[in-house]
Amino acid sequence: MINLSEVNWDFNVAGSWPLPIKIATIVLVSIFVAGVGIYYITIDQLNELDQFEIKETELKKSFKNKQKKAINLVDYREQLTQIEVSLGEMIKQMPTQAEVANLLIDISQTGLASGLEFRLFKPAATIRKDFYSELPIDIKVIGKYEEIGLFVSGLASLPRIVTVHNVAISPNKESKDKDSKSKDSLLTMNAIIKTYNEESGVIKKKKKNRRK
Repeated sequence: MINLSEVNWDFNVAGSWPLPIKIATIVLVSIFVAGVGIYYITIDQLNELDQFEIKETELKKSFKNKQKKAINLVDYREQLTQIEVSLGEMIKQMPTQAEVANLLIDISQTGLASGLEFRLFKPAATIRKDFYSELPIDIKVIGKYEEIGLFVSGLASLPRIVTVHNVAISPNKESKDKDSKSKDSLLTMNAIIKTYNEESGVIKKKKKNRRK
């Protein structure tokens, strides 16, 4: 049995230490060096490895999504073609600049033909959108419920696109009819009528840019 009190612990004479102490010292030093290496090197590498694994998962997910899109590319192109055809048909229903004046006349005549009385017919400033312009018209008409319905239906039947917005209907209080029953049957409708005008050449430019 080794008497530790008789061992000279000076590292300069470590070569003369008993073999069990040498082995124990080597093991302790190895453990210490390994611990330092793990703390300063391996932990950072493990953290970096975790980041790479997260990035790998994200890339796989992105790849799967792109793969699905690539598989459905033909369907997407067919849908795009259908949308462009539908859009082209809608654009054909938009009045040209030269036709706007006639369309305004058609709108007012539709109202008069329905039996309505116009109190306001005021075209507002043009509102430019992406590939078309909105042409809003503020209107105020007086008439019976059936006449208002006939007017709105008539607008939908016009050959050019016309939509009705911000509709507000209330009992008419300004009727000149002295019969109270007739007063009650008349309504006032305030609304904004919109038609649309294509921005010339914008659609063709968009198609050309997309093909590039």
